[in-house]
Amino acid sequence: MRRAVIAFTAFLGGLIFLLAGPAHAGPADCQGLRGTLKLQGQPVNGAKIAVTTEGGQPVKEATTNAQGIWDVQVEQPGKYKVTLDVGSLPQNAEVRGGNNVRTPTVYEGNCSTVLFALQPKAAPGQAPQSDGGTTFWQQAAQLTFEGVNLGLIIALGALGLSLIYGTTGLTNFAHGELITLGAVIAYAFNVGFGIQLIPAAIIAVIVAGALGYGQDRLFWGQLRKRGTGTIAMMIISIGVAILLRNLLQFFFGPQTENFNDYVTQPGITVGPITAAPKNFWAIGIELTVLVIVGIALMKTRTGKAARAVADNPALAASSGINVDRVIRIIWTAGAAIAALAGVMLGLSQSLKFTMGQDILLLIFAGVTLGGLGTAFGALVGSLVVGVFIQVSTLWVPPELKSVGALAVLIIVLLFRPQGILGRRERIG
Repeated sequence: MRRAVIAFTAFLGGLIFLLAGPAHAGPADCQGLRGTLKLQGQPVNGAKIAVTTEGGQPVKEATTNAQGIWDVQVEQPGKYKVTLDVGSLPQNAEVRGGNNVRTPTVYEGNCSTVLFALQPKAAPGQAPQSDGGTTFWQQAAQLTFEGVNLGLIIALGALGLSLIYGTTGLTNFAHGELITLGAVIAYAFNVGFGIQLIPAAIIAVIVAGALGYGQDRLFWGQLRKRGTGTIAMMIISIGVAILLRNLLQFFFGPQTENFNDYVTQPGITVGPITAAPKNFWAIGIELTVLVIVGIALMKTRTGKAARAVADNPALAASSGINVDRVIRIIWTAGAAIAALAGVMLGLSQSLKFTMGQDILLLIFAGVTLGGLGTAFGALVGSLVVGVFIQVSTLWVPPELKSVGALAVLIIVLLFRPQGILGRRERIG
């Protein structure tokens, strides 16, 4: 056990050394306000943001850059008033709902993200959005497309989480940090070492897969051998998540970053949908990976063994299946797929040390909604969650979109506790 801990510590130390290298950029700490302005997935450059105190005293003005990002640092924590100058927006853009003022709170040593949802401005004489005119349905189609993209990213993260739960019974709260780690490693190779994003992403997936293997071989596997219960291991995973999150904050920093490649691209219009080429490619890659994993689970020997272990580990072991080997393969694949989800999330949004934590709740919602321990249930549940939270912004503020997804989760589980594709189980 002692050798395993030393080996795992050395492995983690090498990874930390990688993250502490030239990839680190930006300030060491942050206390202020920031945000990103996008119109139909495209960054808005040159928009003006004015920040004042709650009493109206001017603090600072900012202008969005080519990536649509703005940032204002403040000296004192407290409540501030953020106003978007609608006159500085593109002529075809407007703020959804018409409210261009936000009143966020800045806490000591932290940056608050301020959201302004932009939408295409209705042409003169065109029916308003609320009465079901053309603009409403165009927005619905656009948001559905964005929801599918988000749902597939959630599905990549949920797939590994669901497989690990199915084979080990572990609810891994550190899975979100594997997502962040994948994005940060890709960022390290892309920005720090100047490697193009595609090979950098492949390297990140390989490194994360090795970390997943190392986690189970040197840590989780040792806990299973010692007879540690699943509840205790779940609590340990919370501690691991906090440790990794703070290490990422220390070495990567609290700032928001972007990859060097594919940041700004001209939009492509397909029917009512307008999106950057990277979004279409991302959906294609995500679907391909999910299909390959699904086929592997159904057709390959290892996939059949994984399903057997998920159904009954003791019976699988008595049938000659090496349960520990199967679990390590699942950990490796799950961590690698989570890393790919992190890269896709960073490509779609931005990178920050809490990105995995932020999406973890949606991953749990997708897994639970689809059915705990079922890979295909995780896919279905994640798509439902992703599409619903995006489309719901037609009626609710973007800040509350995740609340609606959780409400749907609660309603579904009231009528079908096992989830959409889960199986009823007798307890007792």
